[in-house]
Amino acid sequence: MKKPSHQNTTSNLNYLKVASRTWQVQTAKARFSEVFRLARTEGPQLITRQGKDGVVMIPTEQFEQLISRARQPSSLLQFFRKSPLVGLELDFERDKDAGSDIEL
Repeated sequence: MKKPSHQNTTSNLNYLKVASRTWQVQTAKARFSEVFRLARTEGPQLITRQGKDGVVMIPTEQFEQLISRARQPSSLLQFFRKSPLVGLELDFERDKDAGSDIEL
């Protein structure tokens, strides 16, 4: 699994510091139920250790949205480039169909 670059992570976490509450890990452990509730009702909760960025608690639904977006190709071209069929010789010719005779 590719680790996100520190620069992207830092800019995203700067947004979280404004949008949600930041917790020291010791406080988050002691008040876990409250952190959990706030993550569900008010948004992501940033948990730090010794003043450094740590982890973010988010609702399961939000996590699933992030994961599904990450798996989606950004374009149709990218989708076809990542296809397991890349490089296969496919035969797209088909027999001419003259149709069927219908009795009326």
